[in-house]
Amino acid sequence: MADDTEKVRAGWASRGWEWIKSGAVALVLWYLITSLAIQAFRIPSGSMEGTLLSGDFLFANKALYGAEIPLIGKRLPAFREPRRSDIVIFDSATEAGISVVKRVIGMAGDTLQMEKNVLYRNGRRMDEPYVITDDQPLDPSAPEMRAWQPRYYIGPNPRSYRPTLKTWGPIVVPPDSFFVMGDNRDNSYDSRYWGFLGRDRIRGRPMLVYYSFDNDVSALFPFLTAVRWGRLLTRPS
Repeated sequence: MADDTEKVRAGWASRGWEWIKSGAVALVLWYLITSLAIQAFRIPSGSMEGTLLSGDFLFANKALYGAEIPLIGKRLPAFREPRRSDIVIFDSATEAGISVVKRVIGMAGDTLQMEKNVLYRNGRRMDEPYVITDDQPLDPSAPEMRAWQPRYYIGPNPRSYRPTLKTWGPIVVPPDSFFVMGDNRDNSYDSRYWGFLGRDRIRGRPMLVYYSFDNDVSALFPFLTAVRWGRLLTRPS
């Protein structure tokens, strides 16, 4: 009888150890996947509205541009570099620990200029079907813009250069840098204000909206009625 009891105990101990090992392997795999390949991300604001909405939950591809290896700070080789019109997720240039999503408008060497909310790249007017504007006549000037843009300004009369939200440039993007803007063009705190985005800050690219919830909906059963069903499993572009 005692032998049977010992066998039962040994069996339970063996199963418990197997469960512990399975759980540990699952945790390690989860950690590696979220660190090096795919990460969940929530869109907190409407700066990309028209393409990505506040309340969108998405998976981001971290491996595409070279994921950072935890603890050592080194990055894996990128599958490719960010390109013009890519939507990128990056570390905020103004708030530590915050991730931001914008669209790449210019790359190193590009000359960028905006005239009355119309964007020009290398002298050509850009076709931007993804952009939405509020059509308001207000064109504010911010101290942040006046602080950094004159250093990269290549137009006439640099002493009188006064950039505004909708009229600025021409400026040239420096090496290893990008100029990013939100698709909700008049409601986006982007490169126009805080400057160029360094390559080292870019973390990934949105790949799939897996859930979307409208925070403004006030109705019965919001977990059903506030879900944007049509956005589920869509790919932002």
